[in-house]
Amino acid sequence: MAMLKKRIPIGIENYREMIDYEYYYIDKTLIVKELLDSGAKVNLITRPRRFGKTLGLSTIQTFFEASFDRDGNPEDNRRYFDGKKIMDAGERYTSELGKYPVIKLTLKSAKQPDFKTAYGCLQNEIIYEYRRHEYAFLKDEKLKAQYDAIVDGKADYREYTAAVAVLCEILEKYHGQKAVILIDEYDVPLENSYFRGFYPEMVDFIRSLFESALKTNDHLYFAVVTGCLRISKESIFTGMNNLSVNSIISNGFAEYFGLEPHEVDEMLDFYDIGDKKEEVKQWYDGYLFGHTEVYNPWSVINYVADMAKGARQFPAPYWSNTSSNSIVRELVEGADMEVREEIENLIDRGTIEKPVHEDITYDSIHQSQDNLWNFLFFTGYLRAVSQRFEGDTIYLTMCIPNAEVRYVYRNTILVWFEQKIKKTDLSRLHEAVISGDCEGFEDAVSEQLVDTISFFDYAESYYHGFLSGILKGCTGYRVVSNRESGNGRPDLMLKTLSARRGMAIIIEVKIAKSFDEMEAGCDAALAQIEEQNYTAELYHEGYRRFMKYGVCFYRKECMVKIAEE
Repeated sequence: MAMLKKRIPIGIENYREMIDYEYYYIDKTLIVKELLDSGAKVNLITRPRRFGKTLGLSTIQTFFEASFDRDGNPEDNRRYFDGKKIMDAGERYTSELGKYPVIKLTLKSAKQPDFKTAYGCLQNEIIYEYRRHEYAFLKDEKLKAQYDAIVDGKADYREYTAAVAVLCEILEKYHGQKAVILIDEYDVPLENSYFRGFYPEMVDFIRSLFESALKTNDHLYFAVVTGCLRISKESIFTGMNNLSVNSIISNGFAEYFGLEPHEVDEMLDFYDIGDKKEEVKQWYDGYLFGHTEVYNPWSVINYVADMAKGARQFPAPYWSNTSSNSIVRELVEGADMEVREEIENLIDRGTIEKPVHEDITYDSIHQSQDNLWNFLFFTGYLRAVSQRFEGDTIYLTMCIPNAEVRYVYRNTILVWFEQKIKKTDLSRLHEAVISGDCEGFEDAVSEQLVDTISFFDYAESYYHGFLSGILKGCTGYRVVSNRESGNGRPDLMLKTLSARRGMAIIIEVKIAKSFDEMEAGCDAALAQIEEQNYTAELYHEGYRRFMKYGVCFYRKECMVKIAEE
């Protein structure tokens, strides 16, 4: 294996580590300039998961923080920005380097099974920041007692909700500068608590914490809060007139979370895989933040790592493997006829138009189907193609961003379909197949097609898998798919365990381009069974009774013909 020119930063979310260990770094330091130019007191930045939010906050922290070691000795962070874009932005910005106390909390650790455990994790985050700033408490006995109560876990609920605001006050007194607050993944505990069943308790705590730290805090210089969604109807941000919201439909901070096309091209060229640019674009491009086109950074970095080291030959769905994709599953499982058609259209590279609203809540997911589409859009499972404004509502035309996300839909649908089949009584279908009832066969299959979600670009392979799935469990038969027999491969065979006393059923599948071509497709399938001599191997195994079906599909229609003996 060839030595890589630079380490590839898979999972590196700490800016200092990125620079200290000389990882390949795409310079996003001008986020500092935009942050200062905006002048906002509290900046809420929402982006899909794995789009660099944590690294972005680490960059901001490293730039602004007046760092001290445990003994209170100052540390110089200037070396971390030598040669970076922010150092050429002017004195207005570089004069802010290393000037402020910074409090940083990540709420992702609160993804726990119950409120008590989740609350404990949030306490630990606060305790960690107190310990990190212990130097500010050492010279005052009263402050030291307050510090001890927090870090020893002896403070009460109210004191922990106010602890960040209190720390800001203490740090301002020590440094002579207001504090910067950075809060990462603020909506993780909210999403988790919704699915786990303790949503109200978590909302109450987060709201109280935010009100004291972000709304009524005179010791705050500015704050940056990141997450996937803007959650405001629960009153988490109620009355916060100092809040600047930057979602994926905003132009603010658009280029700092995700990789722009030229950045991806430069990275591919750097690792000598520039010939893969079109493949990378098809799989990982397609996101639009404001007016800025971006690639999924997590997937691109993992792809480059695998390709540069020769570990893979083909692209992989890296992003889809980092989550349970529960939002897509919620949509699929609750889909009615109209939604199923919309999902099919999206997977078939079509578009849908839906009203978009940024203020959404986890407990309102099922109030309307539009809420789920909004979740899918803001969490990266859909992208905006265009938008229009009507009355007081924004309507977005949306599509699936790329091949990787299309894989998520397909995979989720296949799992859902397999689970659904296990709960469905298919005895009528199985009886029709065994008895030679073509009309019953095709009616039962068509009913299942209408009740599920198809993706037509799978073509024959999709229908083959679909038919194989619903025929499994046929009493007394085992389903054999694409096994060698005679001169070719029949699509499906159903075989009794006993060859001498039983029967083998051969099914060949065809796809028609129109409804009128379906009968011809059935005839072609039957002809192929004979021409390829599919019964030869079965006969050798001892089978003497055969049924031969030609099955043709056109969208959600199924036609079945049986060979005349």
